[in-house]
Amino acid sequence: MWYKDAAQFKSVSGHEVDGAWYPRVTRILSVKAKPALDAFLKEVGMEAAEEIKAKSAEEGTVMHEVIQKIAVGEKISVPEAARPAAEAFGIYQKERSIFFHPDFVERPIWSGAHRYAGTVDALAEIDGKFGVLDIKTSAGFYPEYNLQTGAYVQALQEPAIKRALSLPRDIETRWILRVDQKKICKRCSASLREKGGRIKVRSARNNGASLVSSCPEEEHEWDEIKGEIELKEFPYYMRDIKAFLAAKTLWEWENDYWLRQVGYLK
Repeated sequence: MWYKDAAQFKSVSGHEVDGAWYPRVTRILSVKAKPALDAFLKEVGMEAAEEIKAKSAEEGTVMHEVIQKIAVGEKISVPEAARPAAEAFGIYQKERSIFFHPDFVERPIWSGAHRYAGTVDALAEIDGKFGVLDIKTSAGFYPEYNLQTGAYVQALQEPAIKRALSLPRDIETRWILRVDQKKICKRCSASLREKGGRIKVRSARNNGASLVSSCPEEEHEWDEIKGEIELKEFPYYMRDIKAFLAAKTLWEWENDYWLRQVGYLK
C-alpha cells in the first residue's frame, strides 16, 4: 500500500500504547493472502468492491454494537436492519449462558513481548471457560480469524498485560461468534443474503455435500429474513500464534522503510 507520509502510516497501521507505537493486528494480517476476497474482487470489480466493502464495514460496526450491548444487558434501540440477527442472538445467548465482561468489551490490548496492539470485541465466559470472543458478520469462517484471535490470546497471556488490564481470570480459550441474517426460499431452501448493498443467492446443500437443485431465479419464494448465529470454539491456538508471528515478520519486512521512519525498527 502507498502512504503519503510517516504520519499517515502510523495512523492507518497502528496504535499508541503508553507513548510507544505498535502495529495493529488486523493491519499485520493484511499481508496474508485471502482467496475469498480475491474471488469477490474478480466477481464485482475493484470500483464496486470498494463501495460494497465500505457499506459492509458500516453495517458490521452497527451489528457489533448491537450484539455487544445485548450481551452486557444494556438497553438499546435496535435498528430495523439488524433486528433479525439481534433477536436470534438474544435467544442464543440465553440458551448458552454467554456472558460478556462489561469492562472488556471493545478493549484495547497489546503485546509488550512481541510489540503489537489490537482491540478485542469481548472477553467472555461460556460453559465455565474464560476467553477471547471475536464477532464476525461474514458468510463463513476464514483462517485469518484464527490468526487474529491467536494474537489476542498470546498478548493476554503475558503476565505484564494481565496485571495492567486486571484480568479476572487467565485466558483459557477463544471463540468466533458469527452473526448473519438471510432469507430462505420456501421451495428449494436456497438462501439470499444482502450485505453492503450486494445480494448473493446460494443454492442449498444436501447434508452439507452436494448442491440441491435451485429454483429458477424468478420463481424463488423468499421467507422473511431471519438471523443466523454460529459459535465455534478454537481451543488449540499455539500453531496459530506461531503463524501470526510469522506473518508479522513478513509484514515488517514488507514495510521496513516506513517502520524505520516511525522508529519502530532501528
